[in-house]
Amino acid sequence: MNTENPIDERIITYIAEHHIFTLATSNNNLPYTATCFYVYLPELNMFVFTSDTTTKHISDTVEQSYVAGAIALETSIIGKIRGIQFCGPIKRLTGKELTQAKKVYIHKFPIAMLAKTTLWGITPDFIKMTDNRLGFGKKLIWDNRENS
Repeated sequence: MNTENPIDERIITYIAEHHIFTLATSNNNLPYTATCFYVYLPELNMFVFTSDTTTKHISDTVEQSYVAGAIALETSIIGKIRGIQFCGPIKRLTGKELTQAKKVYIHKFPIAMLAKTTLWGITPDFIKMTDNRLGFGKKLIWDNRENS
């Protein structure tokens, strides 16, 4: 992780409290979304999820490897609204990253042991968190795009 531009701990905590994100991809200017179970590896600043190589959302990343995602807390109480939007490059995990990610992913989702899994990583370079508990519309922004 970039120690010169650390991610606010409130963002890391929120990410760790959840396990589903919406992945947004695009191909030929046609957007698509998919819901994915994830684990987050803070030491690598990486969202890890599994998906077949033949899915629409993964096929889209062959042409456009920069993706977006969102993690939302479902609530109707305005003062409790929290959520994250992020952007970053996606890649198929290999080598040491794959070994590390697979161990953590299977620990959190043991059912994944039963399937042939292809693990993918998204390393966000931009994260925006809305947290109305800090004040209406309060945003915490981490932007590392210029340092990527």
